[in-house]
Amino acid sequence: MAAPATSKGEATRAAIFGAALELFRTHGYEATTMRAIAERAGVSLGSSYHYFPSKEHLILALYHHLHVLHREACAPVLARERSLAARLRGVLRAIVMTCEPFHEVSGSPFSTVADPRSPLNPFGAESAAMRREVIGLYAEVVRGSDAKLPAEVAAELPRLLWLYQMGVLYFWIMDASPGRLQTLELIDETADLIVRLVGLANLPLLRQSRRRALALVRAIAGNAPDN
Repeated sequence: MAAPATSKGEATRAAIFGAALELFRTHGYEATTMRAIAERAGVSLGSSYHYFPSKEHLILALYHHLHVLHREACAPVLARERSLAARLRGVLRAIVMTCEPFHEVSGSPFSTVADPRSPLNPFGAESAAMRREVIGLYAEVVRGSDAKLPAEVAAELPRLLWLYQMGVLYFWIMDASPGRLQTLELIDETADLIVRLVGLANLPLLRQSRRRALALVRAIAGNAPDN
């Protein structure tokens, strides 16, 4: 009897999640209430809170959903390209294209994201699983490339690229250009620049600066719980 119960629970959870996405798109994050989500999904308010304790947890579920779609979208690039610049550029282009349907409402939860107590804060404990998955994706980007990197750089680069992705997505949220052309141009320019800077890490004269830069990355990203 456990299987039907699980199936029904998954269907209920999916209905709540789908209703939330529809309301977020049409009314925005701030204007959407948990009661409205429950009514749209055809479930009780208590049931909606059972599956998602808050609107923030619905956004966390959205982040995970988009990450799954993102991995699928960038798989051909990672299978085809060996250049670090091409792999990085392809993965970043894929994330903004994947998120594009939510561009109009993407800025709504930003103040919540910035709150260190929020489940949505990218450095918070409740975001740890999502954070590890994204860093793991960038570890794949680095590992599958033909770039010759010092071991300490290769170890820390995925976390640096995670921070870089957050910067790109913040720019994308503010980008009002047609087709988000400015964001795509930013990706093309900065991806090449980052790869060139990473290449300089092999120079003996920059070894001390490299260590200081890596220590800074660890200090910024390492404060995140379970990172």
